[in-house]
Amino acid sequence: MNPAAHMRLITMSQPIRRLALIASLVLAFVAVGGTPARAVAADDAIDHVLPRIVKIFGAGGLRGLHAYGTGFLVSPTGHIVTVWNHVLDAEEVTVVLDTGRRVQARVLSAEPQLDLAVLELVEPARDLPHFDLSQATSVSPGTRVLGFSNMFKVAVGDEPVSVLHGVVAAKTRLAARRGAFEIPYDGPVYVLDAITNNPGAGGGVVATYDGKLVGMIGREVRNAETNTWINYAVPIEELREVVRKMISGEYIAREKKPDEETNPRRYAALDFGVVMVPDVLFRTPAYVYSVEPGSHAEKAGLRPDDLVLFVNDELVHSIRTLEEELGRLEAGDMLTVIVRRDRQLVTLQMPVEAKN
Repeated sequence: MNPAAHMRLITMSQPIRRLALIASLVLAFVAVGGTPARAVAADDAIDHVLPRIVKIFGAGGLRGLHAYGTGFLVSPTGHIVTVWNHVLDAEEVTVVLDTGRRVQARVLSAEPQLDLAVLELVEPARDLPHFDLSQATSVSPGTRVLGFSNMFKVAVGDEPVSVLHGVVAAKTRLAARRGAFEIPYDGPVYVLDAITNNPGAGGGVVATYDGKLVGMIGREVRNAETNTWINYAVPIEELREVVRKMISGEYIAREKKPDEETNPRRYAALDFGVVMVPDVLFRTPAYVYSVEPGSHAEKAGLRPDDLVLFVNDELVHSIRTLEEELGRLEAGDMLTVIVRRDRQLVTLQMPVEAKN
């Protein structure tokens, strides 16, 4: 048995879960010459980490987009760190604590370049178990770790999230993409030999066998060079200061260009030959209704019913945010659009020409 490839889904009652997990870890470590003591230590770490993990339920469910994710508590009042993705595309999201209690949360701040978002509870709590980010640690290749996440929506109430164990294979810079596009984050990551990056797992944590926080599990991505899926976590040391500033209100994720306030509609979807569905709701999804023949959009390969998710690495919440992002374009720019088509993510590019 390869302990790094072994996966344990935690869905049982606490006593049975503990016994079963200890047994599986003991067998795994015995197979590689380890000791049962390490399995017991891992069980203590799991009991320490689980109360600090939350399940997140929000936007999605359309065209195969999963509507669930994972996060972890970083303050006693309920600040939550997670991955910045489509699940957060709602006024409020539902957060389920380890106890099964359901609470509402909203995005406090986000930094797409780090694939990072911080949520806050609508009604702040008190004395919640949480990670102290100043106590997070860094590890070297070969370190055994545990991965915690709500992958595949295994846990929806007070069931524990899934736990995997594996080894840090390398620490390197990320060169990857989801579907066909390169993701914004290009910093160092821990590459893991356990299958941690599954649907819903983004925002989960990687911890040591003594329960110390190591990294945040990223999105599902493929290596841009080998085209293979990669399992990785972003080191907490890359996120710690940004999270602190987000919670304190010091962080500004993106500086506006001087002309954004005076001319926010320089370009629109029609300038590229795109007709969007009627914008009838506050957050009407950015679906393409039709594409004009001979337009830049048609030449780039855009199709009716495509759902626009990103414009130049900026998450598109709705038709209104799509138009806001297009309004920031300058003549000579290259417009990169990420769309959801059936169950695939497709990257399209088209030039931004000067308007007559």
